[in-house]
Parts: sequence; C-alpha cells; structure tokens
Amino acid sequence: MANILDIRRRIRSVTNTRQITKAMKMVSAAKLRRAQERALAARPYAQMLINVLKSLVSRAEIYDPETGEARHPLLAQRAENNVLLIVVTGDKGLAGAFNTNILKAGSRFLESKAGKHIEIEAIGRKGRDFLRRRYPVAAPRTADSAETAPITLVGEHVGVLNKVDFAMASEIATRVIDRYSKSEVDAVYLVYNEFKSVISQRLIVERVLPVEQVGEITVAQAEGMSEEERKRALEAAKGAGVGIRPADTREIDLAAAKFAAAPVDYIYEQPAGELFGSLLPKYVGIQVFRALLESVAAEHAARMTAMDAATSNATDMIDSLTLAMNRARQAKITKEIIEIVSGAAAL
Repeated sequence: MANILDIRRRIRSVTNTRQITKAMKMVSAAKLRRAQERALAARPYAQMLINVLKSLVSRAEIYDPETGEARHPLLAQRAENNVLLIVVTGDKGLAGAFNTNILKAGSRFLESKAGKHIEIEAIGRKGRDFLRRRYPVAAPRTADSAETAPITLVGEHVGVLNKVDFAMASEIATRVIDRYSKSEVDAVYLVYNEFKSVISQRLIVERVLPVEQVGEITVAQAEGMSEEERKRALEAAKGAGVGIRPADTREIDLAAAKFAAAPVDYIYEQPAGELFGSLLPKYVGIQVFRALLESVAAEHAARMTAMDAATSNATDMIDSLTLAMNRARQAKITKEIIEIVSGAAAL
C-alpha cells in the first residue's frame, strides 16, 4: 500500500490541476459567449448580401441565353481534376477531439477524391502540423505547371483565429477566387466545424466554388454530434451558465427576406449584371468569414466541455485518493494498536 505522505502529495497535485481546468472551463465559456455574439452580429450583413444577390439574379442575365454557359467565372462548372481543400482547425489543444475529428473528416474527403490533384490550405496550427507530417509542402500549382504530388500543402495560416476579422477572410477568399478564375483549380472545398449552439454542431465539408445557388450551402460531407457528446456538452454548458439554444433571429431574417421578395423594380446605379459580378466575390468572402467564426465558437465549446470533463475526473480521483489515504491511515493505526497490545500481552 502506498505511503500516506505520497497519497497526500498526489491529492494536492490533482487539486491544483482541478483548479486549472475549472478556470480554463470558465475562460472558454466567456470566450464562447463572445464568439457567439460576433457570429450573430455578422449575420444581418451576410443575409442582406444574399438577398441583394438573389434580387440581381432575377434582373441580370448571368447565363448566356444561347450557349447556357455562365457569364461569371465563379459560376462556371468544370470537371474536378484539381481540387483545393481549406482545412480549419484550432491553434491550441486541450479541446478534446475537436481538432482530431476535423482532420479525420478531411482525410475521409481526400480518400473520396482519390486520383485527383488536391491542394490543401491549412488554417490553424494543429491542422498545419498534422498535414505537414503527412503531405509535402509545395507552391501553388498553376495551369501550366508540371505534374506534382497528388496531395500537397500549399498554404498555411497560423495565429489568425485569435481575432478573426473580415479583412483576413477576404484576403483568403480573394486568393482562392483568383486561382479559380484562372482555372488553376476546378473546385474549392472548406472543412470546418459548423456551430449553431453548444448542443447543435456538425463536421461539414462545404463546397465554396463554384457557386451553384446563392444562399444555399452545398454540403459534400456532414457528421453530427452523437447523443453522448450532446449530453456532455449540455452538462458543461449548464455548469458554466452558457445558453444551449441558438439565438432567435427569425424576425431579423424575415425582415431581411422581404427585400428579395418585394415585387418592385429596383433602380441600381450600376447595371444589374455588373453589380452582380462585383458582389459575388464578397459572397464567397462572407462564406469563409462565417466558417472561421463558427469554427472559433465550436473550438471554445469543445474546450469548455473537455475542461468540464477533466474537472469531474479530477474530483473523482481526489475522492478515490482520499479513500485510499484513509484506508492506509486506518491500517497504520490498527497495526500500531496490535503492536501495543502484543507487547503488553508479552509482559
């Protein structure tokens, strides 16, 4: 049986660890609330942009009436021989299986595109480190470049998720749009953790380009939370005082939706086709920005849940060690009493 002093030291060590995990849980809960507010604040702009584009679709000839081909390069459909995959993970660990699940979803997508030339752009340190170990790092391949490895890592963004801003997301989207317009890639996919609420999340592989229908998300793969994960997240949210339901924005969405459905002929300063062509890249940028905001919120939710589980496990370990210490102390006292009684009987 372990020494009483050693058990006390272990109890003290686990107690200190529990204090750290509990503090990390509360910090993640506070960051989660701010991340939810940021995602919600960006929604009206995104919704109005979608409605403006929908309104322009009915007033501009975005497809050639004779050939049926798209007039805007972002609407052009091509065979997916060259694919760009953007993987959004976290910069830090201690978030349970958050990063691992995203990388597994990305790996499944790569397997489904076997035989294609795939380029990967990593956002987040964890994804970057994992992909660097598995795939070679190479410069982006152009339409006239020579053959390269089937799967290569062509870009990385580390430390940008601490404070996500639209300028950074727009920069990523601009580079992606430029490559797609030049036919260097035939499709662009985004893998991230879609966040609606603490108990409503799913791993999703979303096709960003080409744009099939404005306002509609094209999902290539999706995987929701298990019932056990929902229960753990629910317990963690209750303990941290975080809301478990998504914010009710039905009135805002209904008011914004009236714009596209209004039976009036809007007068635009620019021709409708030209305005549609200038706003469509902003729509792609909004998609990337939304994915980054939701990924950050999902990471904080996963870390809050993981730290709540770690705190509970530490409490259970302290109880177990305390019981073992009491048993060891009782055994020591019993042994001393036996020795005293035996000595007295021998006299």
